[in-house]
Amino acid sequence: MAEAWRSSHGPDYTLLPPVNIKVSALAIFGVLGVPVAATYSIPFALASIYCSTTRGGQGLSLGVLNLSIVIPQMFVSVISEPLDDAFGGGNLPAFVLGSIAAALSAFMAIFLLPKPPNQASIAPGMGGGY
Repeated sequence: MAEAWRSSHGPDYTLLPPVNIKVSALAIFGVLGVPVAATYSIPFALASIYCSTTRGGQGLSLGVLNLSIVIPQMFVSVISEPLDDAFGGGNLPAFVLGSIAAALSAFMAIFLLPKPPNQASIAPGMGGGY
């Protein structure tokens, strides 16, 4: 829809897009914002719950979680452009580095993090059990 509008109006970017393009863009970003909001908020909620049940320092734990999110973002911001330039441009080297880092993080999360305490088990069965 936006490409058709651009091709019919030429490269004049001073014109504002019509309302239907604005509404479509807002709807797409609104729908995509729901899973992003969950991705951003759930780790902090889980860290708060875990710290409150184990009587750990909630502020310290959330600060460490925040640093564990921010430091890799800063690292990628600093490293990605020289890495892309070293391999002839394009974004592929930065994406490969990101996928390697994600695989390494998943491995470390599975095997190196301490196991959480067991939750109360619920006996399997059918019926209300009231």
